[in-house]
Amino acid sequence: MLDIRRIRDDLDEVRAGLALKGADPAVLDRVLELDKARRARLTEMEGLKGRRNAVSKDIGQLKRSGEDTTEVQASMRALGEEIAAMEVEGRANEEALHEALLAIPNTAHTSTPAGSDASSNVLVREHGDIPTFDFKPKGHVALAEDLALVDFARGAKLSGAGFVLYTGTGARLQRALIQYMLDVHVTHHGYREVWPPSVVNRESMTGTGQLPKMAEDMYHVPSDDLYLIPTAEVPVTNIYRDEVIDEPLPLKLTAYTPCFRREAGAAGKDTRGLIRMHQFDKVEMVKFVDPATSYDELETLLADAEDILQRLELPYRVLQLCGGDLSFAAAKCYDIELWAPGQNDWLEVSSCSNFEDFQARRANIRHRADNGKPQHLHTINGSGVALPRLVVAILENGQRADGSIELPEAIVPYMGGLSRIERPS
Repeated sequence: MLDIRRIRDDLDEVRAGLALKGADPAVLDRVLELDKARRARLTEMEGLKGRRNAVSKDIGQLKRSGEDTTEVQASMRALGEEIAAMEVEGRANEEALHEALLAIPNTAHTSTPAGSDASSNVLVREHGDIPTFDFKPKGHVALAEDLALVDFARGAKLSGAGFVLYTGTGARLQRALIQYMLDVHVTHHGYREVWPPSVVNRESMTGTGQLPKMAEDMYHVPSDDLYLIPTAEVPVTNIYRDEVIDEPLPLKLTAYTPCFRREAGAAGKDTRGLIRMHQFDKVEMVKFVDPATSYDELETLLADAEDILQRLELPYRVLQLCGGDLSFAAAKCYDIELWAPGQNDWLEVSSCSNFEDFQARRANIRHRADNGKPQHLHTINGSGVALPRLVVAILENGQRADGSIELPEAIVPYMGGLSRIERPS
């Protein structure tokens, strides 16, 4: 949520940040109108309360002098009713202002490239060599089916399109990659592991910005008003909702969770296979940081995600997202994409974003500044990394002419020494 004082005091800057993101700066007009009415009402109420206090003293003096106070007391009752009515109006105004602020996206950081869609994203760097084959590389669907790693048909039978059933070595590969990524983040990158719930309440979804903007994309359980999480970012960030963090910053947490998204396979694209799914697994990194160092912390979080892929020896590239491709809550974002030779395309496996104080204000997360006073901190998160497309890249980059898959050395210990996946006999 944007700070109303920032909107009021730096209106041109906020308008520019929204325009860079492709949002209509006119959304601020309603907020400013509500804020102006709120402040005017507060000033009027303070004046009426001051008048009531002064007259109350006068009534006491009149009574002591034996004068009739009937009319004065009647006027005070009317004044009290007027103040009470204004307080009711004021609460309604505050709620309307809060709802209006919730609907406004975060502003883009000034370093964000201009552009309306992904075609304007900027290549930051590439890492690793794209493999060449002396045979036509297969796509991951054929590889996974040939090697009995994934049963797409039975996954769809169980739950519908966008759900899969991992089997045998495919299931073990999932488990191995999750364990590997958590170990690297905890042991080498200094994150604290947590294991949060996979369903959260409305307040948690609102705190990180999924509600109200993206309600239709979320799986909702109306009877309990709970939501299946779209990412571990939601529960992990909300661990400190309505709290003042007294631990030293940065506070770095990592978690594995399943993730659920209704929008997977939009417009019928990539609906078969592992590229777009309604349920998938992901390891997430979340950082609570001092505002003064948040953009340095974003770069180190990005490096932590890249390290996962470097250890797996997979070719990838890093893009900085343009304004029009930024999420609702992000101020700046990098995407990491893996090369998938069977698709002949790059696949996003991580988004690393700085939200500045946008989520912290929505979720009321603060820390104690050097002066001892609580202030909103900055939140940063990134996938470290998402499993399905990582599996796609491992299968398609590691395939050999005989149909087997050469596994990255980094996960061989997690696979019980298995270095090659071959057709079951």
